[in-house]
Amino acid sequence: MRRAGNLLASVFVKVAERAVVGVTTLELDALAEELIIKGGGKPAFKGYGSPKHPFPNTTCISINEEIVHGIPSKRKLKEGQIVGIDMGVQLNGYFADMACSLLIGDVDQSVRDLHSVTKSALYKGISQAVVGKRIGNIGATVQDWVESHHYSVIRDLVGHGIGTHLHEEPAVPNFRSHEGNVLLREGMTIAIEPMVAIGGWEVNTLSDGWTSVTADRSMSAHFEHTVLVKENEPEILTLLDDGTDPWAVIQSI
Repeated sequence: MRRAGNLLASVFVKVAERAVVGVTTLELDALAEELIIKGGGKPAFKGYGSPKHPFPNTTCISINEEIVHGIPSKRKLKEGQIVGIDMGVQLNGYFADMACSLLIGDVDQSVRDLHSVTKSALYKGISQAVVGKRIGNIGATVQDWVESHHYSVIRDLVGHGIGTHLHEEPAVPNFRSHEGNVLLREGMTIAIEPMVAIGGWEVNTLSDGWTSVTADRSMSAHFEHTVLVKENEPEILTLLDDGTDPWAVIQSI
């Protein structure tokens, strides 16, 4: 899973470098697929879901009010957008999953603040992924941080266990819930992924059957890492080969 995470992190950095005004989301998707396959992996999202309605692409690319599961297309990125990219990889039978939101060009301060709070929420949630804590500690920490900044945590979409399957038990909510009593044990691997909106937490699904948007069409942001639960300090598995967090590299691009 570390190797899968390393590959995925390196792909994210290269895709982020190309995420500029005028590039289509389909071009970013094609680059991601090429790099994953070149690295010996398989796209985890492509073909995922119901056989009658599988997800058609390697990446989910979601813009502005789109929270997750946006389908890449010929849409061009525009100045001022916040663009969420989510992707997974399978390598030698094991999965890694990660997401980040990118700011395109000159973005309103309100969106920059949302971006910062959501990214911080991810790491606050990760800090709770240690032996003896419970899933609920992750959700409560994320929710308290987000709501202290007067934003909303999306409730209809949550993080998840991950390993030999992309989505496994337990669910990892970003808020207090009845699922929060699950005890965290050594060696558990989970995907923690706060999804945050400037407005309300309610969600609609578009007619494509995949794209989730904020019901009030307020801006949203999304960050995710795959994390290993350990005794004293959690380990992020979706890092670059040298142990660098890809979000730190992407922020400097």
